[in-house]
Amino acid sequence: MAERSNGAEDGDGSAMLIPLHEARRDRERLPVRFDRRELDQILKIYGRMVAANEWRDYAIDHLQDRAVFSVFRRTSEVPLFQIVKDPKLARKQGAYSVVAATGLILKRGHELARVLNVFDRHLKLVHA
Repeated sequence: MAERSNGAEDGDGSAMLIPLHEARRDRERLPVRFDRRELDQILKIYGRMVAANEWRDYAIDHLQDRAVFSVFRRTSEVPLFQIVKDPKLARKQGAYSVVAATGLILKRGHELARVLNVFDRHLKLVHA
């Protein structure tokens, strides 16, 4: 009969058993983060917009339920855009979205690269 180790080493000291429910619970406590690939894509767009003198500053927030990359024209202002990763929406409309300063969702999707395409066309303020 096999002996349960509850996170302790096996008899020969070669393996650790961690109950699946404990691993899930530990992972759920961590804040949502952008991984390296996602940050590379975001910072590529950010660099291009800084070079075009459109953006000047950014902030990254890793919250319990979502990660937010905010871009600013000036540090003292509200963000022009927010790039949001919300894993709870991954199976529905997509985990990634770009939100304007007004709260309007400009684009949402499952793939970050496609969502970031919203910045490929030059967004301008239109006066009526």
